Amino acid sequence: MIQLTFASNNIGIYIHLTFISLIIVCLCFFLCFIVVVLSIFFTSPHLQEDARYIFFVYMLVNDTFFLLSGFTLMLGAVYFLYFPVPVCFILNTVSFLTFRVTPATLAAMALEKYIAICHPLRHKDLCTPQRANVAFILICTALIFPNAADLGFMALSFRTTFNTSILCRKENLFVNSFQYVLRSLSLALCFVLVAIIILFTYIKITMVAHRVSSQSSCTSKARKTILLHTFQLLLCTMSLLSTFIDALPASQAMFLPSFNFFVFSCAPRFLSPIIYGIRDECLRERIKKSLTRHLKN
Repeated sequence: MIQLTFASNNIGIYIHLTFISLIIVCLCFFLCFIVVVLSIFFTSPHLQEDARYIFFVYMLVNDTFFLLSGFTLMLGAVYFLYFPVPVCFILNTVSFLTFRVTPATLAAMALEKYIAICHPLRHKDLCTPQRANVAFILICTALIFPNAADLGFMALSFRTTFNTSILCRKENLFVNSFQYVLRSLSLALCFVLVAIIILFTYIKITMVAHRVSSQSSCTSKARKTILLHTFQLLLCTMSLLSTFIDALPASQAMFLPSFNFFVFSCAPRFLSPIIYGIRDECLRERIKKSLTRHLKN
């Protein structure tokens, strides 16, 4: 019996290390892609004037912060690492905020597609770079309120323990039941609103496609992009289920936190380059030229 338990623990450790390795490898490729896209974006004035690419860059940078903070928290939970309370709060704030910003940005990108297809004459006036920047700032500002409430409760309860270290889990930062309610409501409201917007844009784009005798490639591509956004949103929503699995003792299922993080948190973020990077003809050609130039050097 002891040998079986020891063997199962070893298998769990090997699986855990495999997922950790996959996360690190994928994260390295993702960061390299980020560097390439940012270099292309900031050296291409034409792309800087397009709201679609502005949202895309914002989402990639936001996902980078989410992956780095989430990976740190996952390692802390698995290996029982202690963090100072302020550091733990910052990591949880960045992780929770960026987790919700991604679907909200997907909704903004879906609306941009809707305006481009259904109201092409007003697209240049409505989807300006300035409005795209303001929209992203408003998204971040609106979604940070639950974290501000957490800080207020912590300031009242952790006045004498800010210099202490704790296991960096979000439940260890909750000092009031209202925090659970506020976070749950904010998550539910965010995902429901995003789902409604994506469904609305898909229906409208489909209606335009049916009105056109021969579907244009632009309309067909827009529909596929909205469907991919829907799949990405479903993956983000499924990551909420990982909370129940993470509640299992790490000694019984050590690989589950790394499995959850890789499948439900990393995978939706790694889809972003595929959706808007590889599928976009303009970006695809520029990425090829950039990679070819670097390989020659």
